[in-house]
Amino acid sequence: MQHYKMTPLSMKKTLFTFIFVAFSITLSAQTIFGKWNSKNEDTGEIDSVIEIYKENSKAYARVVKVMDPKRQDVICELCEGSNKGQKILGMNILDGLEKDGKEWSGGTILDPRNGNVYKYYILLEKPNKLKIRGYIGISLFGKTAYWERAE
Repeated sequence: MQHYKMTPLSMKKTLFTFIFVAFSITLSAQTIFGKWNSKNEDTGEIDSVIEIYKENSKAYARVVKVMDPKRQDVICELCEGSNKGQKILGMNILDGLEKDGKEWSGGTILDPRNGNVYKYYILLEKPNKLKIRGYIGISLFGKTAYWERAE
């Protein structure tokens, strides 16, 4: 039986790899990007999974999963413009956010449940908790939702 003996160089490589992986995991938990659970405000149950992604240094999001198997092909009848009559699954619902300090703002959010479009901002409150504040006019007159990071 052969025994493997770690040299100082191989120990440094192993330690560096471990630190790099741990740092990468920590960084990914410190961002708004990724998949998030959206809850139905009436039932409190997760009804969809939203993926926030970055494109040209702006944040966008789309519906990537609808939890109710019977609602996989539901279309947005109340939406206006190009979203009217489109499937909610796969639909972009957040667009054009830009980073402003700790929050992301300057875009719009579509609520496919009622077809309304709002101004909004996102704030990462905890590594796994997003605060989404949608409003008309000024943020004082709006509604706040919280999304938990999806697994």
